[in-house]
Amino acid sequence: MTNVKGKWALITGASRGIGYHAAICMASQGANLVLHSRDAKHCDKVLEEVKAMGVEAYVISAELSDLSDVERMLKDIDDKGTQIDIVLNNAGVQVAYRDEYLKTPMSDYDMSFRINTMAPMMICYHYLPKMAERGFGRIVNTSSGINLDPQQAGYSASKAALDKVTRDLGSKYQGTDVVINLADPGWCRTDLGGVNAPNAPESAIPGVVVGAFVDDKRSGRWFAASDFHGMTLEEAVAKAETMESPY
Repeated sequence: MTNVKGKWALITGASRGIGYHAAICMASQGANLVLHSRDAKHCDKVLEEVKAMGVEAYVISAELSDLSDVERMLKDIDDKGTQIDIVLNNAGVQVAYRDEYLKTPMSDYDMSFRINTMAPMMICYHYLPKMAERGFGRIVNTSSGINLDPQQAGYSASKAALDKVTRDLGSKYQGTDVVINLADPGWCRTDLGGVNAPNAPESAIPGVVVGAFVDDKRSGRWFAASDFHGMTLEEAVAKAETMESPY
């Protein structure tokens, strides 16, 4: 299992829900954290908690639908001299549920792709060369298991696109210690998932972070959080490393 103590992890959407629980989990393993939110003050609680666990951490804000703001965020992190070793692209948006799905506005696709596909890939493209140069990196892009549901077309299409480019990109790093995988948290009671979702946000741990800890130089896998529910992190990593990559 990869030792992340002292390494820096960027977590998008870290102020609440699954991102919050991922931050707590990473801090428990000794990772230093860059905590992203649209509004920095939203991360006050998680920042205080992870610092109390003895790791270094700070907050960075950006509106992920504004790609120029994503660029500015990445520059700000670089300007601080932070070497990002791990990326958890957790943040996402579900714009709307359209009962009249044949009237889905194209704005659903525009917003969904900006936040769910373009912003995370901008982050990947920014850090991958640096990770490859150092010979280490972990990226986990958050996907979705939604299927056969045209009522959520913008969301599901943007996640399908993220799946495709993540797998394609991962093929270029297969066999190296730069490892890129996907995580599906399942339907959880978050701001995105809504109050009727069957799963608590904490149920996504350790599944949504297991890709940060695998140590087998294999990329392109899909880790469904439900497959790891109730496991320790060590048990989850051992199971994840038995899963086949698509290459």
